[in-house]
Amino acid sequence: MGLLNYFSQGIAIDLGTANFLVIHEDKIVVDEPSIVAFDRRTGKMIAVGRKAMQMQGKAHDDIRIVRPLKDGVIADFHAAEQMIKGMLQMVSNGKSRFTPSYKMVICVPSGTTEVEKRAIRDSAVIAGAREVHLVHEPIAAAVGIGLDVEEPTGHMIIDIGGGTTEIAVIALSGIVCDQSVRVAGDTFDAEIVHFMRRKHNILIGQPTAERIKVEVGSALPELQDPPVDITIRGRDLMTGLPKQVSVSYVDVAHCLDRSLSKIEDAVLKTLEITPPELSGDIHQSGIFLTGGGALLRGLDKRISSKTKLPTHVVDDPLLAVVRGTGIALKNIGRFQFLMR
Repeated sequence: MGLLNYFSQGIAIDLGTANFLVIHEDKIVVDEPSIVAFDRRTGKMIAVGRKAMQMQGKAHDDIRIVRPLKDGVIADFHAAEQMIKGMLQMVSNGKSRFTPSYKMVICVPSGTTEVEKRAIRDSAVIAGAREVHLVHEPIAAAVGIGLDVEEPTGHMIIDIGGGTTEIAVIALSGIVCDQSVRVAGDTFDAEIVHFMRRKHNILIGQPTAERIKVEVGSALPELQDPPVDITIRGRDLMTGLPKQVSVSYVDVAHCLDRSLSKIEDAVLKTLEITPPELSGDIHQSGIFLTGGGALLRGLDKRISSKTKLPTHVVDDPLLAVVRGTGIALKNIGRFQFLMR
């Protein structure tokens, strides 16, 4: 099968701050970290995705590690273009050249400005897209978990990604009211790094902070089924020597409290500006949590306690947005929320 035909049905992309996911022919064909490595001397890309992630914090001066997206939008245009090309080569089994003749649907944060949308479109076109459509992340998440966004029924989605948390009330194929806060997975990692420095006088890198978040991360200081404490290693800031300490979920819950409070405030603000008829729908159906941040232990209980509303962590929250983007790709002519 020629590459022209291979891409004829188009591809759906979740261009996330932390992860880059691609759906082609109803299958997730790429699930990689949104990171790229360049040779400083030549400017050539030498690794993308997991291979580049393995270099983070360990590279010498001749290698530059870049995360092209910051807070959900493109921060480095050239790096984003190279990353998209590198990811698409994974889809095409490593073929370096292909005909730019496929449709692409990309999800973007709801708070993205027109300038930021243009940067995403331009990167996609330069990387080889023939036709580019954009869809807002909360709508893609709602579609991905099976909600009927075209009905005059209100649904509330909280999508906690790597760079942003998107809170939106959706009805009639559109976002009625929303809040976008730049507090999400990357913020949690930074808080953990700061906490380890302050409490244990130990310096750790972002990959270690992410490991702490995944293995013992918690939104509450008391859990019914708590995870076992983990041992992590870093550099002692006093002696400069390697050091090992134990970290518990209670430690993480306390250090993330301030960031989680900002998300709660944004949720409450969104509920305050929600039209009363839609508030009634949300009271009945509850709040849906998607994105990697939804996996933080106890987060659903914490938000439910704050809002007095039932809060649900959806199945496969990491994949909800890209699945919704894939459904939007298959229904380009039908869905009104797709943007050219």
